[in-house]
Amino acid sequence: MNKHIRKERMPGQPPTDTPARALRLHGTIARKLGIAIVSGEYAPGDLLDSEIAASEQFAVSRTAYREAVRILAAKGLVDARPKVGTRINPQSKWALLDPDVLEWTFESEPDLILLNSLFELRNAVESAAAGFAATRRTAAHLEAMRVALDGMAAHTLATPEGRQADLDFHTTLLNATNNPFIISLTSGVSAAIRTTTIYKQRKRPLRRDPMPDHLKVFTAIAAKDAVKAQKAMSELIELARLDTPITTRKGDKRRAG
Repeated sequence: MNKHIRKERMPGQPPTDTPARALRLHGTIARKLGIAIVSGEYAPGDLLDSEIAASEQFAVSRTAYREAVRILAAKGLVDARPKVGTRINPQSKWALLDPDVLEWTFESEPDLILLNSLFELRNAVESAAAGFAATRRTAAHLEAMRVALDGMAAHTLATPEGRQADLDFHTTLLNATNNPFIISLTSGVSAAIRTTTIYKQRKRPLRRDPMPDHLKVFTAIAAKDAVKAQKAMSELIELARLDTPITTRKGDKRRAG
């Protein structure tokens, strides 16, 4: 089944795995297989090659390949069972907000429905969080958000430093809700922000400065205006969605909006 994955070993080169090399290899193999799965190269129910055949194809030990499969299974992408094999799970079982799964999804071209669904989730979570943050934030939260905004302005989202400042802003906002369940979503929300921001700039620079939208959210939270904070965050996310181009897998180029 691994017809989409290139063979990695030069002809005649034997697999030689030290523990450190095996650690790197199983992560690399998991990523390659993960991208192939989430991009639709495998259909739900497909079986991956046997452990022996796959380890030969990737030129790694069976242990390294087995560890790669365990990574995919932990993220819900596959179901590995003895005497049955490794079967691709339906998307409903995938840990879609796992940072690796999101990265793999945006490594290719995510479909329009999935992209819009991701922004819908952000809107539902972050808009409500902004409203809570407006009434629960502390002076320390405001200072952290102000520092993050300064970082975004100084570096822009075209740089790793600017993107990290953006993540710091959103992370602080979620923390300011003082709701442990909302805060527990930080990793997934941060991964969604990071992957979509990088994806938007893959083919062209950002066409719109997002700073004014973030400032509106900050101003409303600083003023303890929950209604305005929620509205400003919803508008920020909607504008981010409209800024995101999408190419469907059938080649039909459209904007996500």
